[in-house]
Amino acid sequence: MVRKNNPYDSENRLEIRGDYFNKFDGIDMEDILDVMGCKTRRDIINLLREEPMFVSEISNELNVGQKAIIEHLRAMEELGILESSYKKIMRGRPRKYYDLPHEVNVHIVINKNTFDVNLSEDMLSTPQLPSGDEWSKLLDIEKRIDNGQWEAIEELKNQIRLYDNLKNRAEYILERTLTRR
Repeated sequence: MVRKNNPYDSENRLEIRGDYFNKFDGIDMEDILDVMGCKTRRDIINLLREEPMFVSEISNELNVGQKAIIEHLRAMEELGILESSYKKIMRGRPRKYYDLPHEVNVHIVINKNTFDVNLSEDMLSTPQLPSGDEWSKLLDIEKRIDNGQWEAIEELKNQIRLYDNLKNRAEYILERTLTRR
């Protein structure tokens, strides 16, 4: 599906590709420019590239008040750039984690004759990451290695073996399934 949004002239468009349900259908380029024009929002997106986080983690990392972070997160979630989910913790209420669920590409071209904003989401190119717990474990190992805790290298090797075994099994299942067809 390709949708053109033409607020200025025939050369300017908002382009969305894919045959799947598209949460970006109907999105206004002004909204995208508003989100991307705010440094705090870009900083939040940059943090969430690493792992899902909850409000106070984001607030502490960016040294920005929680109320402001909540407003930024709300705006980006309403636009569809972020998603949230609740996760139980040992004590207290479940925490609301924010995550980047899809790869979103924004291309802006400004020249003498053109002001062009293209937004696309390609589900097939979206990297598949491990679950939040597995991702957190991997990031923890990385931090420990970066801090000189060399014993964490063995844990990393074990994780690599585990992921290799999972990948090999998944490839076997796929191959077996395709040969039966």
